[in-house]
Amino acid sequence: MNVFDWLSNMEMPVTSSFDVVEVRFKGGRKDFFRNTDKLDITTGDPVVVDVPNGHHIGYVSLQGELVRLQMQRKKIVNNEDIRKVYRLATDKDLQKFEEVKKREMPTLYRTREIIQKHDLSMKLSDIEYQADNTKATFYYSADDRVDFRELIKVLAGEFKIRVEMRQISLRQEAGRLGGIGSCGRELCCSTWLGEFKSVSTTAARYQNLSLNPSKLSGQCGRLKCCLNYELETYMEALEDIPELEKPLLTEKGDAKLQKTDIFRKIMWFGYENENSWHAVPATRVAEIIKLNQQGKKPFSLLENKETNNIEEAQLNSDLVKMDKKFNQKSKKKKKKRQSRKRGNNRPQ
Repeated sequence: MNVFDWLSNMEMPVTSSFDVVEVRFKGGRKDFFRNTDKLDITTGDPVVVDVPNGHHIGYVSLQGELVRLQMQRKKIVNNEDIRKVYRLATDKDLQKFEEVKKREMPTLYRTREIIQKHDLSMKLSDIEYQADNTKATFYYSADDRVDFRELIKVLAGEFKIRVEMRQISLRQEAGRLGGIGSCGRELCCSTWLGEFKSVSTTAARYQNLSLNPSKLSGQCGRLKCCLNYELETYMEALEDIPELEKPLLTEKGDAKLQKTDIFRKIMWFGYENENSWHAVPATRVAEIIKLNQQGKKPFSLLENKETNNIEEAQLNSDLVKMDKKFNQKSKKKKKKRQSRKRGNNRPQ
């Protein structure tokens, strides 16, 4: 979930660099912190940051002027509410943090047992302990609103920590759990995708995909995020494809659309009484639509009757002219031969 800093080797036209850095925590969660002590921080360094009622350890994912752009995009105001970076994390800090993280899995299993005892309709997916071992965030998903006030009391008394319950969506849950997608690669939401955009079935329709829920849905049970990746390309290609509301009318019969190749600009049509399909360019389809709107019918999907008659008349006229020429030449030759024979047969 790191972001490559393309501006790291460029000299910025400012006297001092931006003093806010972006820090990444478990599960891809990111937040902004101010480097008030002007620490020598590079991307990827572990840092100890200020959080409510304690401290936490995260990794720097972005710094410099790109952080300013990220804050503007996320509409975060650069004011005094931004907490500070304490220091770079030492080896001792990291060792303590690893020991704290070992509590996460036992706490997860035990909490699921407690949820079953209280008969709560919620699914606990992940737990994140704070580095100072005083607070834990429980991430869960649920269809309806859950009353977990009694659950918080039980968890706080058993684990001796402050408890924060945070509800997440099914997409966020899949990103935290991870997995392998149908493409054979690791899930986008658990590797690089940080924001989730809404995906609708219209994206599948524009790409001529079969509306099969088992093929279009991901591991989260929602429509795959990758349906939006190539949608703009398909939208641009569809601008040259004419829209059909009814079959094309020709003298051979009505032709119905069977298939469309968006990028090759070819549309396949089939007549009602035929099993074969005819490939027709998109420009030709637009011409036929205009003719049908004018009340005219072409001879076929690829040819007009008028042009065929003209071409046949031209070919026939050319053949007639050629025949006349050859007939005239043959008549002249016959006359010459006959005159020669008559001359030879005269008595001398």
